[in-house]
Amino acid sequence: MWRAPTILLALLLCSLGTSARISASPAASKEASVASRVATTANETNGAPKVDHWAFAPVSDPKSPPVRDISWPMNPVDSFILARLEAAGLKPVHAASPWEWLRRASFDLTGLPPTPEQVSAFQPDDTGTVPESRYAAQVDEWLSSSAFGQRWARHWLDVARFAESAGKERNHPFPEAWRYRDWVVDAFNADKPYSEFVREQIAGDLLATTAPPERRDALIIATGFLAIGTKGLNEKRREQFLADLVDEQIDTTTRAILGVTVACARCHDHKSDPILQRDYYALAGIFRSTETCYGTTGDAARNRQPSKLIPLERSPRAELAQEPQRAAPARRRPSEREAKLQGLPDNRATNALAMGVREGRVEDAFFLVRGEVTQRSGRVPRRLIPLLGLSSMDPMPAFESGRRELAAWLTHPNNPLTARVAVNRIWLHLFGRGLVASADDFGLGGHRPTHPELLDHLARRFQAGGGSTKSLIRELVLSRTYRLSSEADPACQAIDPDNELLWRARPKRLDAESIRDTMLSAAGTLDPRPLRGSLVAQMGNPQDGARPLGGRYLVERAGERMNHRSLYLPVIRDAVADVLDVFDFAEPSLVVVQRDETLVPAQTLFLMNSPFSRDQARAFAQRLLRHPDGDAARIRLAYRLSLARDPAPREESRALEFIRSESLARDTRTGKPAGRDEAWTLLAQALFACAEFRYLP
Repeated sequence: MWRAPTILLALLLCSLGTSARISASPAASKEASVASRVATTANETNGAPKVDHWAFAPVSDPKSPPVRDISWPMNPVDSFILARLEAAGLKPVHAASPWEWLRRASFDLTGLPPTPEQVSAFQPDDTGTVPESRYAAQVDEWLSSSAFGQRWARHWLDVARFAESAGKERNHPFPEAWRYRDWVVDAFNADKPYSEFVREQIAGDLLATTAPPERRDALIIATGFLAIGTKGLNEKRREQFLADLVDEQIDTTTRAILGVTVACARCHDHKSDPILQRDYYALAGIFRSTETCYGTTGDAARNRQPSKLIPLERSPRAELAQEPQRAAPARRRPSEREAKLQGLPDNRATNALAMGVREGRVEDAFFLVRGEVTQRSGRVPRRLIPLLGLSSMDPMPAFESGRRELAAWLTHPNNPLTARVAVNRIWLHLFGRGLVASADDFGLGGHRPTHPELLDHLARRFQAGGGSTKSLIRELVLSRTYRLSSEADPACQAIDPDNELLWRARPKRLDAESIRDTMLSAAGTLDPRPLRGSLVAQMGNPQDGARPLGGRYLVERAGERMNHRSLYLPVIRDAVADVLDVFDFAEPSLVVVQRDETLVPAQTLFLMNSPFSRDQARAFAQRLLRHPDGDAARIRLAYRLSLARDPAPREESRALEFIRSESLARDTRTGKPAGRDEAWTLLAQALFACAEFRYLP
């Protein structure tokens, strides 16, 4: 294919970039040129059908609507909500109690319950209220804690289908996947601007070529987003493997960032959205020109599709020196075999390694009739899909894959989907349902927003605020809408039974990680420190011939014995730990925007009878018994640690009676009194198993 015009354009751009270095860095110049190319041809359609769909239209800039009850709104969010309620003849219910808000917000922002000290600080004054300044100060404390990043990283990891194994028939381990997990945690804690967050995951390796040395490793690790998906390592045909790999990357990228299902056009034009099959293969060429490094070499009989990892600039031994929790005990030096089992780096290694992507051989993808790799019908020039009225940037540069341009297109200010999708997910995680209920589908097959003006207002604010996730969360959590009680009002229920207009809060069940972490927290056994590394590394590096993962023993052992936050439990495809799986952990092979929320007997049985639950109940009981101020004080502490509130007088008296009676009850095996330890353990189990423990009001 003749590329002379493209090469001339590239030379011209390079010369412009050189002259601009007086006032801008090379990286800034190159990114600016890419962004300008997106902007200059904003009306191209490339033959794609034009569709009048709200999500593809430019983001509007609506003004805060007038309301009759001007005393109710605390910020513009409340005005948009109240205006819709008043138009429907509805009134919002009363506010939640300070303790209810405290527990709700603590879990939403950190995934952990409020501490007893925080519960005490939210004791209402003589007027029955808590000063507004205390609400704001508490939110700021949560946002600045490392627990915030651990909580909100998990939401993105669901979308990014994070796992530490390849899945499918040959479930090889990904012992370096943890680096991407930690990069996401660090990004949320640093409040990385969302546009940077997206660009670095799509083209971090390209950005790294001109980045300062201290940032290069992180930029490479960010591209793990494209590398951690499922891999059909048992596939004999290389072309089929690559086609499936590219399809998985297209599907994840477009669904995670744009909320549209571009991969549906692999075999035919999209059934509902304006995406042609040729658009799919134009995009596929970008990923075909990218080498995916996931790190599973070794015995070809067990892995027919080998891959290496990307060397980082840092030394693995230097990493280990900064991570004492991963080092071997000082009492003796581990053998080489033991070091491998512990996941310690080899002394001979000179670089740490990472999963990620890098530039491959630049080539356009073949158009595959019905998606069959054996039915090629000519190559499709690489370009971006004209879905959003932005430039398709055709032709792509001959010297790069096009991922740099793809990243610029995804994050362009005129892209109407990226910001809308992002703020809708933030709303979903705080309010239990998105303003667009189909949070994973903004296409024609999805739902319309219940509050379109509010959605665009938030998208505009998000963009104007530099894509700050923390700022948007702060505004939402401090709104009066977020503070509403979850109690039902029969009059409102009759008019709006699904609570689409948000006249009350939506009760939410805690997710799997929060349930496990709260049990550890109440028992006093939680280690809140970040865990660098992963237990999966202990299985050995597949580059050294490690066998595919069975996984079940590892994850169950970790789920029962590991006291770090659940974020750091090994995530092995097809072998998720029971403590997570029973409470609807996200399927790690899929893009999951919103988890299922089931209510089944197995959940209560797990909380009552599993070894993990019993161990934490015993530790919880021992923590309470160490409290010196008597049984009544112990019961109040038990309620604060497990339910983040004080017991009602009747609850306290019943709990005291339970402790007295169970302490004297006879053990059916020995005939002796069960004793106080067993009585307090039973009380702890009862608190863990109650519905209030699992649900946010």
